[in-house]
Amino acid sequence: MSCPKIAAHLQLLCENGRVNPWLIEAPAAAAAAAAGLTAYGAAFPRAQLFGPTIRRTNSPRKLAITFDDGPNPAITPKLLDFLDHYNAKATFFLIGKFVRECPELVQETVARGHVVGNHTETHPNLFRLSPMQVRVELRLCHDAISHAAGAPPKWFRPPFGLRNPWVIPAARELGYQTLMWTLIPGDWREKPAEWLIQRMLPIADHAQRKNPGNGSNSPASGTGDVLCLHDGTHRQLNGDRTRTLAALEHWLPRWRDLGLEFVTIAEAVRTPAP
Repeated sequence: MSCPKIAAHLQLLCENGRVNPWLIEAPAAAAAAAAGLTAYGAAFPRAQLFGPTIRRTNSPRKLAITFDDGPNPAITPKLLDFLDHYNAKATFFLIGKFVRECPELVQETVARGHVVGNHTETHPNLFRLSPMQVRVELRLCHDAISHAAGAPPKWFRPPFGLRNPWVIPAARELGYQTLMWTLIPGDWREKPAEWLIQRMLPIADHAQRKNPGNGSNSPASGTGDVLCLHDGTHRQLNGDRTRTLAALEHWLPRWRDLGLEFVTIAEAVRTPAP
């Protein structure tokens, strides 16, 4: 029976009260639900549908500041000096093609006590890639960082935070844990620093709410934030990230006064010694 005849037959059955119209609509509803579930698993930072990820620190006193899309000769050195001033450690997710152009900057980042991670070779939308293409993106960046830093990275963040069913398994093949975030304020947007500063306010709000006796040694329970910023742009080297640095210049001393400790993601998930 052809499609038009099937449709006409079903319509006739419905009119005669012999078929529940919902049964006809169910395939479309199921498809819409599946699409919604896929979108959730692909894009939402907290989603675990396509594999396990980490998005929080193990203590509300620990703030993991992370930077994507570097290394960037125009801003990363200034950022490293600024972090040194506050004895702050961070995690940098690097793009492989930039690592090959700036290996000394990667070495300097590691030498100053920061963690570097894999952010793919070219920063594609991994959701659209095949399993083989995903593996190539991760492997090329893995090799670039390993060569520049003298050791393989252990952390991975997907570009744009987008995943499909084979992204996290491909990362696990290289020994990675996948890191997402609790806050991504949008520092890539062409907005004033004041706009970005306001968008980073939730970190302070969480610290005030979760840390009793701020600035003291009072015990605190629960989890802390992972902040996703950018020290580079994925389109080219030497991108302008001065707004990011200005926002951090505003917030780091204030976060410190609230009792936050600035740690690498490795430190942020490490189980305390008994």
